Amino acid sequence: MLTLFRALSHCPLWFLHGIGAALGWITYWASPTYRRRFVENVRQAGIPAAQARPAIAAAGRMVAELPFLWLRPADEPIRPSLTWDGDALITDALRAGKGLVLLTPHMGSFEVAAQAIAQRFAAEFGPITVLYRPARKAALRAVMDESRARPGVAPAPATLAGVRQMMRALRRGEAVGLLPDQVPPEGMGVWVPFFGKPAYTMTLAARLVQQTGAALLLIWGERLPHGAGYTVRVSALGETLPADDPTQAESAAVINRAMERLIRQRPQQYLWGYHRYKTPRSND
Repeated sequence: MLTLFRALSHCPLWFLHGIGAALGWITYWASPTYRRRFVENVRQAGIPAAQARPAIAAAGRMVAELPFLWLRPADEPIRPSLTWDGDALITDALRAGKGLVLLTPHMGSFEVAAQAIAQRFAAEFGPITVLYRPARKAALRAVMDESRARPGVAPAPATLAGVRQMMRALRRGEAVGLLPDQVPPEGMGVWVPFFGKPAYTMTLAARLVQQTGAALLLIWGERLPHGAGYTVRVSALGETLPADDPTQAESAAVINRAMERLIRQRPQQYLWGYHRYKTPRSND
């Protein structure tokens, strides 16, 4: 698999996105389970089907662009285009020196968001520490291990050691990034509404902010049409996390509402096929 990824990493982005769009539709029609989950999640969110339909191809593009994002030369900038909307928010937060928590939903290219932060801010403010879940398949794990070690990006596994790594980064005034709509292991989340339906939601994002005093921002990488590149969009949370929240349920609900608002802006690029409402796995 690593050999295949290396070969694909040299292909232009428009070509990979073209393959990815076809892959997305093939997966949609070939998997009744995936198709049913996609439709149910869109309906649950109250999104018109016509608005969500482009997300079928977008899911395939997300997969197809990974060789380009993961294995291109470490010193090569993201091409053909990388633009920003709201990057001043990041600059102001990092200059405050208390650290920055960046939240990215399963939307657009969340891989490009971390690399864009590293490319733009790491030289001045240090690396961004990104929480990730190691792949279960050995072949894919080898690809991920090589790709995650990019300049300005410090990977942190979704374990207690990884959480401690993120805490240390925040206390140094650096940025950390995570996907708050990813279902955490049992015991590491709370059941709160997401688009009106209870979803097991991580408490880690709020705890990082409350325990360090770090700033909190939303970020996502919008995938531009025809392989033209990406626009990284940064915005405020929109609500204040409660100061006293022993169970973290109120804080998790605030973050879920922020994710909903973000997703409604571009439902065409959200991963509606993600199993958001599943029962959490055991953390044994």
